[in-house]
Amino acid sequence: MDSLRGSFKLVELLETLKVPKATYMYWQKRFNRVNPDQEIENQLLEIRKEHKDYGCLRLTRELKNRGFHVNKKKVQRLIKKLGIEVKSYTRKSRRYSSYRGKVGTVVQNRIHRRFYTSICHQKITTDTTEFKYFETDTHGVIRQKKLYLDPFMDLYNSEILSYRISERPNAVAIMEGLEEAIQVTNDCPFRRTFHSDQGWAQMKAYSSKLKEHNVFQSMSRKGNCLDNSPMENFFSLLKQEIFHGEVYCSFNELKTAIDRYIYYYNNKRMKKKLNWQSPVQFRKTAQHIA
Repeated sequence: MDSLRGSFKLVELLETLKVPKATYMYWQKRFNRVNPDQEIENQLLEIRKEHKDYGCLRLTRELKNRGFHVNKKKVQRLIKKLGIEVKSYTRKSRRYSSYRGKVGTVVQNRIHRRFYTSICHQKITTDTTEFKYFETDTHGVIRQKKLYLDPFMDLYNSEILSYRISERPNAVAIMEGLEEAIQVTNDCPFRRTFHSDQGWAQMKAYSSKLKEHNVFQSMSRKGNCLDNSPMENFFSLLKQEIFHGEVYCSFNELKTAIDRYIYYYNNKRMKKKLNWQSPVQFRKTAQHIA
């Protein structure tokens, strides 16, 4: 009797709200249904904690690495449902240039945008970029300051082989990074080529160090950033994923963020062109096969 009365009340309620009974029954079944994607959603949330800038394709690949074969359309839907869209964004800013005119020897462009190489440690490229941060002085005044990054990248797998971080652009940081990159790439069976723009690489000490180790020197054409696009791409990723939209309040805070990102980029951040492996994973896999 009570169930019958309840049924009448439900019918009256649905009629009042003008909701079809079929619609009510459909949603009642859905609310009581166990979420079939719960495990995948949990994995997506875990991946997002470690890889905050992974888009749909990288998330799909990472799920596959964990044993979940899901198509990208479903991943797109779950990303939207969970509210874990990528939050990083780009911002236009003045591009740093170390070019100061012809102050030394300008050599030919040996790379000519032929960035691909199948030989590890054969082609190395470098450049300098700047970051801004804020610091409070002894008088309590907030001042804007700059940090400079000088990395050396292997064009074989886009791995950052060495880098230096300094408070001002200086030859010491460049030469230290160069020396380390030369030592790291000593195992290359072929003659190496170090590519750069026409900035610090014009220094006599820089050129002499390369000649001392029998390394070819190559330079981009003046004012042509596309001649060194792999490094420009790395700078863009770095700033998009940890710098734009963030405020750093000390040199050490910004330096620590860059140190962590370069380790993450080398060891964990997968790249499609590297068969969905990180630069270090790609190099080690190739060495193991060889």
